[in-house]
Amino acid sequence: MLCSCLKSMVRIDYAPWELNPPHTHPRATEILMVLEGSLQVGFGDVFVFPVGLVHFQRNVGNGYAVAIAALSSQNPGAITIANAVFGANPPIPGDILAKAFQVDKSVVDQLQSKF
Repeated sequence: MLCSCLKSMVRIDYAPWELNPPHTHPRATEILMVLEGSLQVGFGDVFVFPVGLVHFQRNVGNGYAVAIAALSSQNPGAITIANAVFGANPPIPGDILAKAFQVDKSVVDQLQSKF
């Protein structure tokens, strides 16, 4: 029997060197267990990401990797950080982002143009 706190699950298949980009779930805690392959996540084979914690996974092996993620909400949401920061609408002013990331504003302008 599954814990009553578990509301949704997902199987994630990663191609070699594939990346699940930095993101957060604003309405759920996630637990991720690697079933096969090698993922760069942080530590160990099981990971817990509290609500709102920015996290990512990347397959660091030459074969496929498989993971199962369980979330504490049926509607956990997913906010990809790059889209939220560089593709915001209305846009976040470039000078603010340049200061936040400690880069030249031209770098921010280039990034924002991709979204």
